[in-house]
Amino acid sequence: MEVRIRLQRSKAAKKRYNYRVVAISRSTARDGRHLEILGHYDAAQKPAAVSINQEKLDQWIQKGARMSNTVRSLVKNLNKN
Repeated sequence: MEVRIRLQRSKAAKKRYNYRVVAISRSTARDGRHLEILGHYDAAQKPAAVSINQEKLDQWIQKGARMSNTVRSLVKNLNKN
């Protein structure tokens, strides 16, 4: 089972979405069952709100999980600030 770290969409209000940063099997659908929630991302806020548990993220990466391009850029921007 290949594990990916990617965004999972969750509805916050009408026509407004929040995203969870999750560890999930690659074959699972975008909104399917996740293995673990690693953080949250809200693009509607100005500036965008990002919170990721770095310890859990590092543990999943050590286990062989790969980040999606979007999550990789979020982590990069989070570490830059």
